[in-house]
Amino acid sequence: MLKRRRTIGQTTPWQLARVPVHTRRSLPVLYAGLLALGLALSGTSAPIWAAEKERPNILLIMCDDMGFSDVGCYGGEIDTPNLDRLASQGLRFRTFYNNAKCEHTRASLLTGRWWHHVGASASVHYAAPTFGERLRQAGYRTLMTGKWHAGQTPYQRGFDRYYGLTDGCCNFWNPGHARGDAPEPAKKRVRRWAIDDQEFLPYTPPDDDFYTTDAFTDYALDYLDEYQHEDRPFLLYVAYTAPHYPLHASPEDIAKYRGRYAAVGWDKLREQRFGRQQSLGILPEGAQLSPRDPDLPSWDSVPADQQDSWDLRMATYAAMIDRLDRNIGRLLDKLNALGKADNTAIFFLSDNGACEDSKDRSTVPGSMPWEVTSYLTQGRPWANASNTPYRRYKTTDFEGGTRTPMIAVWPGQIESGTITDAIGHLVDFTPTMLDLAGTPATAELAGHSLLPALRGQSESRPWPLYWQFGKSQAIRDQDWKLVKHGQGDWELYNLSADPTELNNLADREPDRARDLAARWQAWWEQGRPDKSTPQPNK
Repeated sequence: MLKRRRTIGQTTPWQLARVPVHTRRSLPVLYAGLLALGLALSGTSAPIWAAEKERPNILLIMCDDMGFSDVGCYGGEIDTPNLDRLASQGLRFRTFYNNAKCEHTRASLLTGRWWHHVGASASVHYAAPTFGERLRQAGYRTLMTGKWHAGQTPYQRGFDRYYGLTDGCCNFWNPGHARGDAPEPAKKRVRRWAIDDQEFLPYTPPDDDFYTTDAFTDYALDYLDEYQHEDRPFLLYVAYTAPHYPLHASPEDIAKYRGRYAAVGWDKLREQRFGRQQSLGILPEGAQLSPRDPDLPSWDSVPADQQDSWDLRMATYAAMIDRLDRNIGRLLDKLNALGKADNTAIFFLSDNGACEDSKDRSTVPGSMPWEVTSYLTQGRPWANASNTPYRRYKTTDFEGGTRTPMIAVWPGQIESGTITDAIGHLVDFTPTMLDLAGTPATAELAGHSLLPALRGQSESRPWPLYWQFGKSQAIRDQDWKLVKHGQGDWELYNLSADPTELNNLADREPDRARDLAARWQAWWEQGRPDKSTPQPNK
């Protein structure tokens, strides 16, 4: 059972251990002033405000490391009734893109810019306004909970309230140090958290039943309660860390799925999901199921004693998504209870495809996922299934790394139960939010407003779309996509005929491939704010 545990403003002993903050409450005011000055210098007029009752609230929900096919309305078998309900009430995108990596996705999502124009890392100071800053200037109450993954905190970059993890990933049961006689939580390293202007390193929650997914929702619900009587609309951005590793879930939630995946295996699971996707009509025309990753074994070749441990991983991963969905249901119920649902635009997506990491970093061998010493990952074979029908994984710029389910709901504006072939990207969120706020977009934004697509109208997006992360590079111009990974050659695909990238046309279309490669290189060179930024594969 999910429950509330704390009250905003409550002082607890762990707050005394916070690290010093070099910036305090004056910074949000300073940033708002600088943003206004920047907009003025760029020639942008003052915000065009519609009547407050006409400007919708905005709820943006993003999950972490979840594959294209994991939720029910995109072909998955995991119980996600709340996300499925959103899909029935709104619009699903067949083709929506992220940046294939956590911090790079957040950089483009928050600023509406290509990531290397603004920077992307756990310590970066974004070199452009966030949508929090822009919408606060437009008169919105700006609220955030969850994962930030940048240097300055959300409170310093346009959000009136914030609770969450400012870094990448953490232990779901305890992101800090051991409480009392309890064992030290498994972790990669201690992660920074923040509550408004306070920063914590470490953040050790006092409650033994703490769980990050619930805590992010708890604070979001409190914010909605606190500001429910305001006349101005709100922007609430909830960035969950589930189902990113470590795989942590309660015994009860895992028991619901235990044994299901051993009975099916990853090969049949991919086939079953693909069949449901075809029945749902959620795939682009011509999509075929990509072959199992050639580096992976067939399920039938896995020894029986190993199949049970693989089942535990996927059952835990499913349990995390199940609990994520129930927390989303809590948000939706709160909007209904406050009478806000009819005037709230809701968006849901994942920050990248499922992750191929297969390590077990548990500090006590054999720890179970409901124990704080456990640190399992989903594993490459199951991630291959999560990204059905696409190839590859998070950190690659193939479709399996960059495609996300994306659901949009806005009562009275978006037709219920619809699916669109319009192509969207993270860089479209900032101009879309500005459009919803009745505020003009500025010329440097890379994307465009999705409102025409959301309303079922014809639209023409700016091309090309670009990607780069680590060893991967890609460019998509209309139907054509050029992609490479590591030291491999450029690969060329016609996504209108081959959405799952099975037929490499680089040898048949060498001129097109060379032209797209040159355009990608020009984009990369033009966009680097600092020439010391290393080029990929150089």
